[in-house]
Amino acid sequence: MSLPKNWVEEVGLKRGSMVTIVENEDLSLMIRPREVRGEERPRRAVITVSEGVTPESLVRRVVSSYLVGYNIIQVRNPNKRLGMEQRHAVKEFTRRKLVGTEILSDLPNELTMQVLLSYSELSINDALRRMSIIASSMHRDAVSTLSAENPPLAREVVSMDDEVDRFSFYIIRLLKAAVSDGNVLREVGLGSARECLGYRLITKSVERMADHAVDIATNSLSLTMASLGDEITGQITALSDSALSVFEGAVEHLFERDYGAADRVMERAGGIRGMEAAVIQRIVKSAVPEDVPALRLIVESILRTAEYGSDIAETVLNMTIMSEIGEG
Repeated sequence: MSLPKNWVEEVGLKRGSMVTIVENEDLSLMIRPREVRGEERPRRAVITVSEGVTPESLVRRVVSSYLVGYNIIQVRNPNKRLGMEQRHAVKEFTRRKLVGTEILSDLPNELTMQVLLSYSELSINDALRRMSIIASSMHRDAVSTLSAENPPLAREVVSMDDEVDRFSFYIIRLLKAAVSDGNVLREVGLGSARECLGYRLITKSVERMADHAVDIATNSLSLTMASLGDEITGQITALSDSALSVFEGAVEHLFERDYGAADRVMERAGGIRGMEAAVIQRIVKSAVPEDVPALRLIVESILRTAEYGSDIAETVLNMTIMSEIGEG
């Protein structure tokens, strides 16, 4: 087999060198050298700050650089000091949202971040499991504030959304690398590139579920709490328990790769809409008018939790269907 001369020289192959040949899903072959010369250089992104770049725009550039896999991200203004607001926005976002990223240097004209977490240290499944646990905890805490007025807990739920976003960004970063690199695909714990789309959809559903937990907590802060008797809070809690059962079951069956269990989760999700109608009827009948709009929004967010669980279960079905069918 003849190999391109430029590539052979670039990777340092010589006569007799060993290479690895990997068969891809589309039956194409990928050739990799068994040994790569020296240590792999970290990928560096240099973001030049020009006039008129807002802190928000600068943060978006940092996020994009992180997501596409750069290990070192450098923000630089070649003409003058970085603005105080720009510097603060980037440092605060890095601290709150980017897993495994530290400020490497903080100079007047330059700010450098480095991603210190390797792909193998935190797999996609581990990151998604932690993300889902946090989202479920947020939902439970948000609903619990309805039966025991607790503004500090509601505000804590809002702040916990940062942790969910951190794992979301990290998983997207891994998926982008895995879809184009078979070695990374195996490092992060996936079996094939086809799974990347499924995991991206599931990650988005978990992120949106956490956003609705924030909405529940925020709306709970606006309630007068005067009309929330045991009957209303009991029905809302029961609806919440059912919705969480769908969501948590769907996530767990993803890790178990269980088609049948995911199918049953979707059937359970279909019955929650009827529970929602009964809760709304009770709210309209018993709650004071001032609380009705916020309570309806809370119930809608709980229903969304079940729907996102159903979306996850449907994705699991698509990812595991080969275990249930034969090919003619």
